Amino acid sequence: MNKKVIIIAEAGVNHNGSLQRAKEMVKAAKAAGADYVKFQTAIPELVISSFAPKAEYQKETTDSDQSQLDMCKAIHLPLTDYTILKSLCESEGIGFMSTPFDLVSIDLLAELGQDWMKVPSGEITNLPYLRKIAAAGIPVILSTGMSTIDEIIDAVEILTGQSKKYPTESKLTKEDIILLHCNTEYPTPFCDVNLSAMDDIRRATGLRVGYSDHTVGIEVPIAAVALGAIVIEKHFTLDCNLPGPDHKASLEPDQLAAMVKAIRNIEQSIGSGEKTVSQSERKNMAIARKSIVAAKDIAKGEILTEDNITIKRPGNGVSPMKWDDVIGMVAIKDFKYDQLIEI
Repeated sequence: MNKKVIIIAEAGVNHNGSLQRAKEMVKAAKAAGADYVKFQTAIPELVISSFAPKAEYQKETTDSDQSQLDMCKAIHLPLTDYTILKSLCESEGIGFMSTPFDLVSIDLLAELGQDWMKVPSGEITNLPYLRKIAAAGIPVILSTGMSTIDEIIDAVEILTGQSKKYPTESKLTKEDIILLHCNTEYPTPFCDVNLSAMDDIRRATGLRVGYSDHTVGIEVPIAAVALGAIVIEKHFTLDCNLPGPDHKASLEPDQLAAMVKAIRNIEQSIGSGEKTVSQSERKNMAIARKSIVAAKDIAKGEILTEDNITIKRPGNGVSPMKWDDVIGMVAIKDFKYDQLIEI
């Protein structure tokens, strides 16, 4: 049996700064069947300078005159709300996760406790941040958008304390890290997804690999599971028409539920990789395969030849693979037309 794919419903900042909406998103993610609901924890002033421009997709989905800092200040929750959300996740029976974007948030989430520390693509070249994550000792899921293989290897070595270039005290091993292939464009054009890069990442690092998706729809994450992704992360929202930077590239709850169902079907379908006769199809062997039968009435003692025997369904008689052995044999009894030959 394959190990269950971890499905992360990425609420992110799609609550638009509303704790009530964030609570509704926890319940929606649980109802959809996700394993985790994930938020984004940040003190915007520690993450974004007042001079930082918005990404193009952010300009298209939010007030273009608003700075990136002001946008993020408007849609982030205060740090105290994450304790409330974690408690709600526990009572609802869904895993809590949040991505820290600054060092203070790392400390908060480490103290709060979560199964995984999610590192976003933008922090893969942030040495102090990676060192702080390594010191926390919580298993890591690391997104690799915008990065090269060399940058990914550097980050993994920093996280595991194996880097000669960037010495780091770490409580993590490679077994504690999962890498997510990712493209950070919202939404990602299908031509830029490059799911095959999961194999490149896996070969280069020897680590387990998943996929963080920013495409429109559910096809690509499902395909990623078929290609071996063990984690799927996907943005969702209560309403794609809400204002904010990520809603347009997010799934609504019914779409999220459809994705989860499809992934669960696909992960069952992958199987062991060993070609065998399955239990469900075994009963069809006698129906679909064929046997050697009489092509005409045959009298006992008659020689069996290509003229008086043939091959037809059902398959519960002498196998056609014994054709060469049967030719030239003597009929041991009378056979009626179409009757299974016995030898």
